[in-house]
Formats: sequence, structure tokens, C-alpha cells
Amino acid sequence: MAASNLAYADDRQLDREEVHFRARATGPGGRPLRFLVVNISPHGLMTRCEEAVAAGDLVRVQLPVVGTIFGEVRWALGGRAGVQFERMIDLAPYYALLSAVVKGR
Repeated sequence: MAASNLAYADDRQLDREEVHFRARATGPGGRPLRFLVVNISPHGLMTRCEEAVAAGDLVRVQLPVVGTIFGEVRWALGGRAGVQFERMIDLAPYYALLSAVVKGR
């Protein structure tokens, strides 16, 4: 399996942070998606999404602090989906994002 230029970290060496925040996203064809992000790492996120998404879909996600980030849906099951970012989020903005979403609770 080729990782292409995605922020590949399938070995999950980096812990995912449990979070709970809403994010706007755009799917194939510019279709709007509403994400409820439930965990995140610098390499990707897991979301709950009412709209149907499928493995291989390319998405654009608006994240606090970080802004727009592109990713690929790697799996989707029962209203949940895993998104792997096209590029890793640098750690300084990533920690600022975590701080912002924790304050927003």
C-alpha cells in the first residue's frame, strides 16, 4: 500500500486526543458536510458525520486555529469516519488547536 504524500502514520505511534467539537467540511463535488470531531492527532481525525462519506473521498476541513486542511477518508462505518490529513499539522498550531477546543467546551 503506497502512502503517497498523505501524512502517513498508520502505526498510531502518536496518541489521539479525545475532543468534542463541530467543524465544517466539504466533500466531493463541494458537498457540505458537518463533522463532529471526536478525536484528533497531527495526522488525522475521527468524526461523526450524518452525511454519507466513503473511503477514498477527499475532504476539506475547517479547523480552529489551523484553518483549512485537506484529507482523505480512510474508512467509514456507521456514521463515523477516519480522515488522514494530506500533510501533518505542525505541533505548535496543533497544540493551539487543542487549547482552543478545550476552552470552547
